[in-house]
Amino acid sequence: MSSSSIAAPSAAKPAPVWPGLVLALLGSIAFSGKAIIVKLAYRHGVDAVTLIMYRMLFALPMFVLLAWWAGRGKAPLQRRDWVAIGGLGVSGYYLASFLDFAGLQYISASFERLILYLNPTIVLLLGVVLFKRRTTARQLIALGVSYCGVLLVFGHELTLAGANVVLGAVLVFGSAVSYAIYLVYSGEVVRRIGSLRLTGLATSVACVLCIAQFLIVKPLDAALVAPQVVWLSVLNAVACTFAPVLMVMMAIERIGATMAAQTGMVGPMSTILMGVFILGEPFTAWVAAGTVLVLAGVWLLASAPAAAKPGTAATK
Repeated sequence: MSSSSIAAPSAAKPAPVWPGLVLALLGSIAFSGKAIIVKLAYRHGVDAVTLIMYRMLFALPMFVLLAWWAGRGKAPLQRRDWVAIGGLGVSGYYLASFLDFAGLQYISASFERLILYLNPTIVLLLGVVLFKRRTTARQLIALGVSYCGVLLVFGHELTLAGANVVLGAVLVFGSAVSYAIYLVYSGEVVRRIGSLRLTGLATSVACVLCIAQFLIVKPLDAALVAPQVVWLSVLNAVACTFAPVLMVMMAIERIGATMAAQTGMVGPMSTILMGVFILGEPFTAWVAAGTVLVLAGVWLLASAPAAAKPGTAATK
């Protein structure tokens, strides 16, 4: 048989991009639905401490299972790993979640999502303050554009809802800062134990803390809430907490963190649309303009050269 009759092996076809894009898109929309569910639950007279307790109570078994599954066959964790997991669980999931839930009592779901979407800019600022990293003109412009968008919506909400908007905005911004601290310090731990294992363990720590917080500051009969609150909490735990974590992680594996983050820019728009159609929140020119500015600023950061980018990760 002549060598010319032997067919050359064909080059492997690249994996299609669309499954990763769909996962990133669905994950972003699911994350965004959290604020809508929280606002619906508040209509039944529940407080933030009780509501987040129910969310974490239903989420805890799923994240414990995730931590076990991701840790199969891996080396046992060292003491420094447990200390880091505890700290990251407090910052990234317990404190960030509680401040977010508390802030949603005072501001709209649309405004909350815009503040949380400042997360990449906060990571950038923390890098400058903590690690003396240098910034580029493009990054400074991105910061200015994003924060102008939030201030625009803030001023509009202040005229509609009064001084409580200040408290709500401060609480949600504190949530964004707390989660940004988690992102800044989680990189080394992720390299040691893996992203899914860290997510499962750190979130489990946060779940236990949220349940303990309820038991310490509330009487047990405070758990007697409307059935709607319980079912909304189940939906929040499964569809807006655990499922999007898995979808975004799988998306990152398929299309990379940068493209997943850019796809996640649909999050604020999906929150606004759900807020309008489900909660009856107003959609005004101020909200539209602020959203465009925030998304433009985050896009400038996401499309910057790789060496200049702040770290990205799934939004809580």
